[in-house]
Amino acid sequence: MPALFDPYTLKGATLRNRVAVSPMCQYMAEDGVVNDWHAVHYEGLARGGAGLVVVEATAVSPEGSITPADLGLWNDAQADALPPIVASIKKWGSVPGIQIGHAGRKASANRPWEGDDHMAEDDPRAWQPIAPSALAFGGNLPRVPEAMTLDDIARVREDFVAAAIRARDAGFEWLVLHFAHGYLGQSFWSDHSNQRDDLYGGSAENRGRFLLETLAAVRAVWPADRPLTARFGVLEFDGRDEQVLAESIDLVRQFKAGGLDFIDVSIGFSTPQAQIPWGANFMGPIAERVRKETGLPGSTSWYISDAEQANSMIEQGQLDLVMLGRPLLADPHWTYAAASKLGVERAAWTLPAPYAHWLERYRTA
Repeated sequence: MPALFDPYTLKGATLRNRVAVSPMCQYMAEDGVVNDWHAVHYEGLARGGAGLVVVEATAVSPEGSITPADLGLWNDAQADALPPIVASIKKWGSVPGIQIGHAGRKASANRPWEGDDHMAEDDPRAWQPIAPSALAFGGNLPRVPEAMTLDDIARVREDFVAAAIRARDAGFEWLVLHFAHGYLGQSFWSDHSNQRDDLYGGSAENRGRFLLETLAAVRAVWPADRPLTARFGVLEFDGRDEQVLAESIDLVRQFKAGGLDFIDVSIGFSTPQAQIPWGANFMGPIAERVRKETGLPGSTSWYISDAEQANSMIEQGQLDLVMLGRPLLADPHWTYAAASKLGVERAAWTLPAPYAHWLERYRTA
């Protein structure tokens, strides 16, 4: 069986290990463009030894941003600033990935440390969110979105395509479609947010239509030798777990038939009333079920932090990759520490020589 520090190959991408940096919004962009913060952040994560570094959720249109400080890929200026980020990730031995998405009804929000709520409608920075239906998320996001027309749906689908082309041309080797966390893709899938009565609402077939059409459109422009993946919320934890999971697994099977290469199993976050059973590695068994019932390789995240447990999840066949977020914010060199803890031969390979020499020499000091 494979282990955490075995290489992983998918299509034309080979990861040096099975540690992956989960896309984590930094909310530090200016007009959607990366800056010095991102350069240091992503190079540091790659230098720390992860096999895959996925750049944060990047909006496919201005209206698709979560906050005014999100990264974007809706114009050439944003795209032209990304190749140095790609180069720095590759320089330190990681595969560069990027996640593209649309915030839907969760758009036009303040940054998490500035309220994590909808901006006031009269705020000059605010804009009108759009969504499948005119239903507010609630809680700290009370603004009612504008229900999308068929023309809106077609336009946003093409925005995903245009962003994928820009990501492709910037040199990213792993693409993630953001179909999770209550954002637009998830909002079409979830009946908490989708109450349409046309071809995009009602039945599971109709609620999945936008996701499948977007996947197909992106698949047509994304290179066949580069992994096309998605992060998808398979559960809402709303008291209907088996029904929602069964429908989600069926949709993932359709993703696979439509050309998806890999699934990152996550949570829907479509209702503030969700009762999520937070705990160490709690999404592992769910991801394992999705992986086994669909035949699609996969990963998950959420409260995975212990090296031995992460390794066990790989060895037991729950996951193909382990997606890490906060552990890598706390310690960008978590991968090195994990290799050392697991007794991986030549653990120093995951660090640049100026660090590795001294850490290896005085490991027991």
